[in-house]
Amino acid sequence: MERKITLLILMVALLFCMTKVLCADSSVHIQDQFTHFEVVKGPNRRLLAFVDCGTRCNVRCSVHSRPNVCMRACGTCCLRCKCVPPGTYGNREMCGRCYTDMITRGNKPKCP
Repeated sequence: MERKITLLILMVALLFCMTKVLCADSSVHIQDQFTHFEVVKGPNRRLLAFVDCGTRCNVRCSVHSRPNVCMRACGTCCLRCKCVPPGTYGNREMCGRCYTDMITRGNKPKCP
């Protein structure tokens, strides 16, 4: 009787391990398919469009009077909001409330 229980426990453990390996393998293939998307893990799983923050912030801050400050703020906003408005000035509303409502400690708009 004790042998049967031990064998049953081993079988269940083996099945559990096999399902973990199979699930891990399939998730790798799924993530490989999303080249322009980022998978957010956690309870609110969703796909976010991949944004090349460096390139877009370089364009956005190219004519700014303080390019280093602009790049730092733009990078922060891009990482949080996954968006950088087109052009070098204005169009902030195109990125939505995340981008327009972010403020500095001095209650000034953070995102360029």
